Amino acid sequence: MHSHENPARSMPDIALHGQPHHAGVLDWVGMDGIAAPVAFDGGDGVQRAPAEVGVFVNLLRPDRRGIHMSRLYLLVDECLSTRTLDAPMLEDLLRACLASQQDLADRARIRLRFDYLLRRPALRSGHSGWRAYPVWLDAHLDGEGFRLELGTEVLYASTCPASAALARQLIQEQFARDFPPGRPLQREAVLAWLGGENGIVATPHAQRSVARIQVRFAEGARLALVALIDRAEQALGTPVQTAVKREDEQAFARANGANLMFCEDAARRLQQALESDAAIVDFRLRLEHQESLHAHDAVAYASKGMSAPDEA
Repeated sequence: MHSHENPARSMPDIALHGQPHHAGVLDWVGMDGIAAPVAFDGGDGVQRAPAEVGVFVNLLRPDRRGIHMSRLYLLVDECLSTRTLDAPMLEDLLRACLASQQDLADRARIRLRFDYLLRRPALRSGHSGWRAYPVWLDAHLDGEGFRLELGTEVLYASTCPASAALARQLIQEQFARDFPPGRPLQREAVLAWLGGENGIVATPHAQRSVARIQVRFAEGARLALVALIDRAEQALGTPVQTAVKREDEQAFARANGANLMFCEDAARRLQQALESDAAIVDFRLRLEHQESLHAHDAVAYASKGMSAPDEA
């Protein structure tokens, strides 16, 4: 009889062998761009979505050539395929990642990116449509404990206050020319002038804008994504729309007129809204107004305690 040796027992593992001429401790080693399904409840029920995942550990041992990457992949695959995404699950996953590396690492990190769909109502017409909000989760486990940050982006319109003032000045000047002093004003004539293209000779410039929001929730708090998005859109006042009929477009124009803002104004509005939320212990904001006047963008940052982003 022939003995059947387990082939895995005899396969060489080069990662276990050191390279004395290239020894060194590495900050992070792992995989990025892993495709995986996620089940996530942002506050309105569990949604399933495809995600991109990055998972990493440090490499403490300069005498070891590499880590056990396949173990990380299998743990990510099993956990994300069977459990709903939340803080306890991510902490369990990171602890399992560290345990899988034996004595090679003492820090672990996982990052996930996916889209979350929300149905948003129109402003007046009663219609509604879907918006896809990008979501990212960044979780760390090290000697200081477990930390988790959640991020998303909100799109909104921003109308420039300076441009609005300049447009109003031009309209005043046109009115003075069309209705000179000494001539009686007829209500019907003024109404017709206001409703015609010859009267409203200038409009302020507006642009699509992006609020990038990253928060850290209090320990034990739910990852309340929907509430975070709602709070941000209410603070800004002019979130982009989905289904739009004429009455919705008119209501959106009114909202823009009532919410004139520089990027600094938008940042402060959002800053105050998040500071008033007891469930959010820390945050970092990036507000970008994608200029229609300039070829460059206007950008503002704000934070509570998180370190400023690299690009600031």
